[in-house]
Amino acid sequence: MPTGQLPAARPSAARPPAVRLRVPTHEDAFAWHRLFRDPEVMEFHGGAPAELSVYEELTARQRRHDAELGYCLWTLLDEAGEPVGFTGAQPWTRPWGPVGETEIGWRLGRAAWGKGYATAAATLTVERLRERGVPSVVAMVDAGNERSVAVTRRLGMELGETFTTPPPPEGEGARRVAYCFRLTL
Repeated sequence: MPTGQLPAARPSAARPPAVRLRVPTHEDAFAWHRLFRDPEVMEFHGGAPAELSVYEELTARQRRHDAELGYCLWTLLDEAGEPVGFTGAQPWTRPWGPVGETEIGWRLGRAAWGKGYATAAATLTVERLRERGVPSVVAMVDAGNERSVAVTRRLGMELGETFTTPPPPEGEGARRVAYCFRLTL
């Protein structure tokens, strides 16, 4: 570098996007169905888009979780107030993995990827769970899902266990490796 010149300034970390989380409405089932019908979005969630009825049941279950637990998978709204996915927490109810623990998670439509929404919303989720007295959370992430692994790292989560999913129903893919990340709140 020539004498008298300063090195170029490093770009500052981008400010996280302003996000809002709301308890899912029945109408959000339609938004989630639209956002998640993309096979790339569903790559680590079974691979195939789900029927609308799956999201109608899921949004209804999340309203029950919110009423009973004070948290759920909330609809994630962007700066304009438009749904871009969900993030939040719910009990892990499967018979394998971190049975009985509170799982945090996120899923965004592809147009929202790479903009900081998942990290901003997951950070807000962690804050809400702390306020509600939840002692710790887990995040179950497919081992191949590098974007979600990066979000867990930004949240300060540590890799706990590694699980292999149970065999899927006949003809519906292979067993997968899932990482269980942990965070004490």
